[in-house]
Amino acid sequence: MSLHMSAQELLKLGDEGRQKPFLNKYWPEIIGVTFGIGTGMFLNFQTKRPVFSGIQKHIIATGGWVSILSYVQHKRNEYLAEKDAVYRHYIELHPDDFPVPERKKIGDLFEPWIPVR
Repeated sequence: MSLHMSAQELLKLGDEGRQKPFLNKYWPEIIGVTFGIGTGMFLNFQTKRPVFSGIQKHIIATGGWVSILSYVQHKRNEYLAEKDAVYRHYIELHPDDFPVPERKKIGDLFEPWIPVR
């Protein structure tokens, strides 16, 4: 990938060769199972029952949490895709506002160093 690409060229690169990290892929399931089991344990603790009794509570709570968090993730992905589409459209309509950045050397970015004694 070149550093001298315009904004439109950068937008057209796509996602080839990129993968989501494991936790980003499966966070609704991981957190849903954790919260579901925790909800069942909390309900049993509050009613003074053995913590893992009534396994149906754990299963229902787990299913509920996973469903809710999967829905939230789906809506979040839709929102971010729409936001990216708006940005992409704006960049395509106003290419003059996004010039190709000029290349700078590291030495040009630093100010001269003067020791203070």
